[in-house]
Amino acid sequence: MQIKKNSVVSFHYTLNDGDGKLLDTSAGKDAFAYIQGGGMIVAGLEEEMEGRKVGDNLQVKVEAAKGYGEVDPGLLQRVPADKFGDQKVEEGMQFQTPDHRVWSVMEVKDGEVVLNGNHPLAGVILHFSVEITDVREATPDELSHGHVHGAGGHHH
Repeated sequence: MQIKKNSVVSFHYTLNDGDGKLLDTSAGKDAFAYIQGGGMIVAGLEEEMEGRKVGDNLQVKVEAAKGYGEVDPGLLQRVPADKFGDQKVEEGMQFQTPDHRVWSVMEVKDGEVVLNGNHPLAGVILHFSVEITDVREATPDELSHGHVHGAGGHHH
């Protein structure tokens, strides 16, 4: 069966950045499962999966725009440190605002906190090594719930 919209696809992967640094892998874990066409994986990889089948191995280069997006300079902000009240703020900390955006503290210096609201992989070209291990039709329950059930998916 070829991968098409509403297929449940299971695959193993290794993800590296352009310098070859390992970012993530499914090695030693269950294969990752998703519903094709549901936007559950980055767009550039999902596009490359279309039409593939079990046993296919592929190397996929995903430009930032079809991965986690380009860096949005509007999401780099300097905030006076006193806006955090008595909370100790340090480089590397992360917090979530009421709009569900995750912000990373990039620097604390001279009474200012430099924040980055971009995804940590924004602006990064992604290199996937993929092995497709299973392809099947999604069940009506999976489609209505918007996620895969069972191995590699969600358990109710």
